[in-house]
Amino acid sequence: MTTYTARPVPPETLKELRSADDAGRPMVPVTDEEGGAPLRCCLRRSAPGESIALVSYAPLRRWAARTGADPGAYDEQGPVFIHADDCPGPEGDELPFTGAHRLLRRYSAGGRILGGHLVTPEESFPSAFAQAFADPEVALVHVRAVEYGCFLYEVRRPEEG
Repeated sequence: MTTYTARPVPPETLKELRSADDAGRPMVPVTDEEGGAPLRCCLRRSAPGESIALVSYAPLRRWAARTGADPGAYDEQGPVFIHADDCPGPEGDELPFTGAHRLLRRYSAGGRILGGHLVTPEESFPSAFAQAFADPEVALVHVRAVEYGCFLYEVRRPEEG
């Protein structure tokens, strides 16, 4: 069975976002009094009292800059919650944030969108990823929240062999 790995926002990117986000704004830390914010740095929900920030993030743009792809009009940025300070990253390898409807948006190695699939909590997320990566053109999948369209995490094509 293939294992699909949820990729959080990388540590080097988090460092940059804590200085200025992808919209050029400085980070504004807040104390999360209630908890429950989906943190993209460690792929868990925030706990009450944690210091977090809402920053603008352009995941496809940053991926394209590393790979030489050109996402063209598919380049977008949106809000994500992160810890205001360094955190250790995800614990474990379970796919996070699967208890609600999610959109799996598929992209080619060139940065072009190849479609999407609505996944319900009753469905198997690994099966949905297997279906997405059955298309040899799919290089990566972005998992997004349906209610706000926010980026949650990325899953890349599993290594062959």
